[in-house]
Amino acid sequence: MQAQLIALDWGTTSLRAYRLAADATVLQERTLHAGIMQLPKAARVLAGALCSDGFELAFDEACGDWLDAEPHLPVIACGMVGSAQGWREATYCDTPANVTRLGHSLVTVHSVRGVDIHIVPGVIQRSRLPNVMRGEETQVLGALAHLPEQMDGSLLIGLPGSHSKWVEVADRCIVHFDTFMTGELFAVLCEHSILGRTQQRSAHFDTEAFDRGVQVALSREGQIGPLSTLFSARTLGLTGMLTATAQPDYLSGLLIGHELQALAATLRQRHGEQPLPAVLLIGNYPLCQRYSRALAACGFAVVSVAEQATERGLWYLAEAAGLLAAPSSFSV
Repeated sequence: MQAQLIALDWGTTSLRAYRLAADATVLQERTLHAGIMQLPKAARVLAGALCSDGFELAFDEACGDWLDAEPHLPVIACGMVGSAQGWREATYCDTPANVTRLGHSLVTVHSVRGVDIHIVPGVIQRSRLPNVMRGEETQVLGALAHLPEQMDGSLLIGLPGSHSKWVEVADRCIVHFDTFMTGELFAVLCEHSILGRTQQRSAHFDTEAFDRGVQVALSREGQIGPLSTLFSARTLGLTGMLTATAQPDYLSGLLIGHELQALAATLRQRHGEQPLPAVLLIGNYPLCQRYSRALAACGFAVVSVAEQATERGLWYLAEAAGLLAAPSSFSV
């Protein structure tokens, strides 16, 4: 198949490059440890001149050989590459945001090799406590193009991670989202707090310990909030009620349980006592499986996991921006 697009998912710690054919079919992909905070530092010759710009060097390493062979290919990028610390800042688009609006708001960087890189803006939700996302909007839009049949009606898209996003969509449009720093808090507590002193990491997922943590978060004791229950990750170990290897998964379940309890409360606050919406998860599969278990315990009945959301999102945004010759198959 003939390539039609180079798509970059350029985050804080990594750079993923895709060479795409029609309908976001992946012909080749690469992952580099060259996120915006880990750019190459060793200068080398690019386009006949010595170059020390880390973004230029990472871009060339990711897809320079692809462009040498097919210099006509358009390039689109999403993620932190468009942040204030990125290659070029792409100003946030306000909610509600869809493929058309984001596709018409790309910011262009002209590289030293003469190729334009079109950067997708993030999305901002303006309120008393503003909320932002960069990169997740592309994943959401990619997932919306291939929804499972049971996902008709109200839909909540979850993107678990360091800063978990929960995105409400309507008519293929991002209308509201919440952010929970669950993953980052878990890492901080395990690595820099007293809770980590009695833990022992294991490659095995202790589902019993995880489920126990979720149930504590949902219990009467958990209603006080995570600041009250977190210390139990230590005291249960000190009293012999939780093994050292079970403690990390218990803490994970506790934090995710509190996150989902708060999420359900905010949904009811905004929408009344309607049934909880169907959930589509995007992200690391093992982490999505943890969230699937916890979501079921919290009363979310329909949970599915999306695949190839980033590649598809970048493809459809490139179509909406007119970077591809093919007519758009996903526009709003």
